[in-house]
Amino acid sequence: MDELGYLSLSEAGVKVLFSLFSNRHERKYTLITTNLPFEEWDTIFKDPAMTAALVDRLTHHCHLLEMNGDSYRFRQGLKNREAS
Repeated sequence: MDELGYLSLSEAGVKVLFSLFSNRHERKYTLITTNLPFEEWDTIFKDPAMTAALVDRLTHHCHLLEMNGDSYRFRQGLKNREAS
C-alpha cells in the first residue's frame, strides 16, 4: 500500500482496509508507505480503538524503516529535467 493516508477514506473504505490488514496479519507480507507517524493514523481510521488494534497487528513481527531525507522521485525528476 503506497501513501497510506494521502487520500481520505469513507467509513466503508476504512472498514474494508482494516479487514484486509487484519486478515493478512501473520499470513502474508504487507508493505505500507506513509508520511504519517502512527500517532496520526487516527486521522485515517477515525476510530482510536480501531487504529490502536490495527497498529498493534501491523507492528507485530515487523520491520520498520524510517526514511528521512530527499524524495527519490523528486531527485529523479530533477535529474530528468537537467538531462532534457
